Amino acid sequence: MAPRSSRDAILGVHDGAMKVALTAPPVEGEANAALVALLAKKLGVAKRDVVLLRGETSRAKRVEVRGVAADAVRALVP
Repeated sequence: MAPRSSRDAILGVHDGAMKVALTAPPVEGEANAALVALLAKKLGVAKRDVVLLRGETSRAKRVEVRGVAADAVRALVP
């Protein structure tokens, strides 16, 4: 995850993980909230269906998206 970017975007895959750029700063959970909002919007699910499982204070995060197949998530990556 790359906070403080010029736009919110999914950039690709790096070291086996999805790389995401966010405009929100990594302060008080703002970047985490922006990540959840971006994934929910791109996958067409409610924000409550995107759950941060691990990495709340780290750049590396593990996220669960309820009700979405892994193939749909992989399709987001350019």
